[in-house]
Amino acid sequence: MPLDFEIDKLTHSLENTSTGCVFFTEVLPLDKTDLKVISKKLGWKFNWKTEFIAIENKVFKLVLQEEPKTIQGIVSLKKDVDHIFINLIETAPHNYGKSKRYYGVMGNLVAFACKLSFVSGFEGCIAFIAKTKLIPHYEKELGAELLWGQRMSIETDSAINLIEKYYPEFFNK
Repeated sequence: MPLDFEIDKLTHSLENTSTGCVFFTEVLPLDKTDLKVISKKLGWKFNWKTEFIAIENKVFKLVLQEEPKTIQGIVSLKKDVDHIFINLIETAPHNYGKSKRYYGVMGNLVAFACKLSFVSGFEGCIAFIAKTKLIPHYEKELGAELLWGQRMSIETDSAINLIEKYYPEFFNK
């Protein structure tokens, strides 16, 4: 399924849209109890239960350190032979559109996928299927490259740029 996510702003974490205050985040594995608050009835676009129960997928949630019970975004990742594949990604309903609470949710989750790729020995390489109209956006904002059709990748140099923005401590260990 082609992904339809906008990179609203590349921030250093999550930035409050009205105050400009920056908040530190954590990416944690999605828990079964989280499924109660991420249903379509509550404004989420995707059926995250399907992603959660798929054995090959690892599903993660983005939360503020100060507010760990409120999910800001979710990503489903799958380890492939030589990269991490973003299966599905979504920002929380309160982060959609003009009334969104925070900038940086999608950039943060994509940077996390790049980070996981490094940890897995894939040099930061990730891939995803993009909606055609968003391909130029991903090329410009993420440094993604079109491989074929609608399949895109983020290679090492672009991955490093994203990780340094959201997880600067990662390379300073």
